[in-house]
Amino acid sequence: MAATILVVEDEPAIQELIACNLELAGHQALRAENAEQALDMVRSALPDLVVLDWMLPGMSGIEFARKLRADKRTQEVPVIMLTARADEADKLNGLESGADDYLVKPFSPRELNARVKRYCSRRAPQATDDLVETAGLQLDPVSHRVNGNQHGLSLGPTEFRLLHFFMTHPNVSIRVLTSRSCLGRSRIREERTVDVHIRRLRKALEPTGHDRLIQTVRSAGYRFFRRFLTRSSAPVPRAIMTAFLRTIASRE
Repeated sequence: MAATILVVEDEPAIQELIACNLELAGHQALRAENAEQALDMVRSALPDLVVLDWMLPGMSGIEFARKLRADKRTQEVPVIMLTARADEADKLNGLESGADDYLVKPFSPRELNARVKRYCSRRAPQATDDLVETAGLQLDPVSHRVNGNQHGLSLGPTEFRLLHFFMTHPNVSIRVLTSRSCLGRSRIREERTVDVHIRRLRKALEPTGHDRLIQTVRSAGYRFFRRFLTRSSAPVPRAIMTAFLRTIASRE
């Protein structure tokens, strides 16, 4: 599944090459010509990953990476530094500044795509195209097919993404968000929307009995089991489900 990737590169030809290759791989590529523009874009919407050049006009890529790591909101966003600086000292400086990976120009687009896929799968498992299977329930993100015990199941687009989220987050451990301010005035309406999609998902899974993998946890949200009759997974709060459904709605 597509990830949103911010490409920070001041050379138009290289920026175009990177962005086009990412888009051919199914990702959404956002483009920035300098670090200041990239910071504004990150403040507006958090990307899944940043591909960052070192030598930029104004603020350098090194300084930009440090700013990302210094901010709690952005410190977990993976950064791949893509630069012509190939010396060992430069690589160490780049990694110590906060970059997760370092790729030297000229680079292989296939290698870049492979590294992007690796980091996106760590940050957001539901953003990959890998087949997922749990307790006889199989989901294929590429063909958009779901099978339960080798029998085909029919799911709507939102229910499909919701199931993918559940199956790739079977051990979510997040503090339950109970404050009404978390969702603002529309919390009740949004919680009902979440409940509707969960109800539809359960109904779609009923023919093979996999609806039992999703459990309602009072005042917390929903719990997804890796297998039947276990208690190994933590509940996914309604607030997390609401934020996830907002993301789905923004992309449809």
